[in-house]
Amino acid sequence: MATDGDGSPESSGSGRTPWSGIRDSLTGGIRRARWLFDRRTLKSDVSSGLVLGLESVPDGLASGLLAGVNPLAGLYGYMFGMVGAAFATGSAFMAVQATGAMSLVVADSGLDTRPDPDRALYTLAILTGVIMVAAGVLRLGRLLRFVPTAVMTGFITAVGVNIILGQLSNFTGYDAQGANRVVRTLDLVTHIWRVDVPTTLVGLVTVGLILWLQRTRLKSLGLVAAIIIGSALAAAFDAWFDAPVMTIQQMVDVPRGLPGPVLPVLDDVLFLLVPALSLAFVGLVQGAAVSAAFPNPDGRPVPASRDFIGQGAGNLVAGLFQGMPVGGSMSASALAVAGGARTRLSLFIAGAVMAITLLLFSGIVGYVAMPALAALLIVVGFGTIKPAQVYSVARSGAFPLTIMAVTFVLTLIIPLQFAVLVGVALGIVLFVADQSNSVRLRQLELVEDGRMRELPPVDHVGANRVLVLQPYGSLFFASAPHFEAQLPTVDERTRRAVVVMRLRGIDQLGFAAIEVLKRYARDLDERRSRLVLVVSSERVMRQLELAGLAEELGEDGIVRGTEWVGAGVRDAVRDARKWVRAEPDRG
Repeated sequence: MATDGDGSPESSGSGRTPWSGIRDSLTGGIRRARWLFDRRTLKSDVSSGLVLGLESVPDGLASGLLAGVNPLAGLYGYMFGMVGAAFATGSAFMAVQATGAMSLVVADSGLDTRPDPDRALYTLAILTGVIMVAAGVLRLGRLLRFVPTAVMTGFITAVGVNIILGQLSNFTGYDAQGANRVVRTLDLVTHIWRVDVPTTLVGLVTVGLILWLQRTRLKSLGLVAAIIIGSALAAAFDAWFDAPVMTIQQMVDVPRGLPGPVLPVLDDVLFLLVPALSLAFVGLVQGAAVSAAFPNPDGRPVPASRDFIGQGAGNLVAGLFQGMPVGGSMSASALAVAGGARTRLSLFIAGAVMAITLLLFSGIVGYVAMPALAALLIVVGFGTIKPAQVYSVARSGAFPLTIMAVTFVLTLIIPLQFAVLVGVALGIVLFVADQSNSVRLRQLELVEDGRMRELPPVDHVGANRVLVLQPYGSLFFASAPHFEAQLPTVDERTRRAVVVMRLRGIDQLGFAAIEVLKRYARDLDERRSRLVLVVSSERVMRQLELAGLAEELGEDGIVRGTEWVGAGVRDAVRDARKWVRAEPDRG
């Protein structure tokens, strides 16, 4: 059986540098090229690539339409981006194309304000590729786990709604006005009598055909057939009833042949930096989902950073050859796998099919009707919305529901490049809030047979006693107030007592948490009592020394834990009991 991918671990090994990722991608691509023409997988890969290539022609045009740019730029992005990425991604079945979310970010990027909007688009793709490659070189794949499900669910759901709302004008032929898609939709609803009937009929017929034909033996090719039939209906309206319907050739000239290379416009880089960051983030997150959903034939995991470099390479090639930004596409990858793909050769075949279509049938491409493409996008938009996922997040609690709702609303009403960044910020807030509220303090009771029992902590530190406490969770800055609120109170009832704080399992202390421990130690000292810390982590020990708490507690105030679980806390408790018995407070 042919294999693909090398599955090297995400963590760097001895002697590795950040540039090792690029070297591995290139050498892996050369090594994998020897496997592309395995006779045992050739037939399956050709069949899969043929289906994916034919489906990608109308899909690429639709992505360009969704992005508000030359539809051919979407087609070029699909073709060159997919082939360029296939040389470098670690995931064998990752089809790198322009996703709906990325197209909407492009649409909101303000390219029409630049002196040369077309060159600005190509510059945006190249800049996105540079950022993706940099993310891969720096091995930032591990950061994706900090993006919460609530944020991505709200964002993707709003993307689906935005796709639908953004195509209503092309679907109905009414040029709605407004500052954003929601306002333009309200304008359409209040002027519904002004829709163009032939255009709307073409759109409705195409939607019906897509839904029906995909359930027949044509399956994914039914999408291509639906676009052809819808465009033929548009031509019939024009020829027989003198009722023209907008087509691609009325928007742009469809050249014969393939596009030549272009260079980026450096003056546009600063203007495009925020959209490029947003595009890179969206593409990388969606790409990570693709690699998780479609593992390599050899079963070995692929580091996310390897796929970052591959997607970046796809964007560099797409931008160089007049294409729009691209990223890992779940739908295209699923289509390739469903078509029987066995290796990444299917992606190269798909690219070749798209190139042949442009070389031999560019005139036919120009007759594709705009409402037919809008119909395709509307179907895609509805498919993007996952009610079960929304319901699952809504049931998980008020805070995730709020985060999802805020992300959803912002994505609808503000430009997507800013909505993406706001969503990331909300994700960080959600993570910090969750971690700060997850700190839990327990009291340990040591019994003679060696066992330890956990109990809820007492509400105050009494007299002549040893109290053992164990915090669980992350003690960084945001959790400090919650941690302090759970500590037993030190008051007039506290005399000649010892509080032993076991920090096993705590690998890092925030400065705020250390200040809490300082205040607690001083409060105990004022009541002729002591705080003793049991520390197992060298990192925590260094933090205590740098913050001055180790010096305040003294040599007897810190007990070092060992590999023997419970030994350190037992030593601390034994010494604390001796100290209490040595001079008990009689009140």
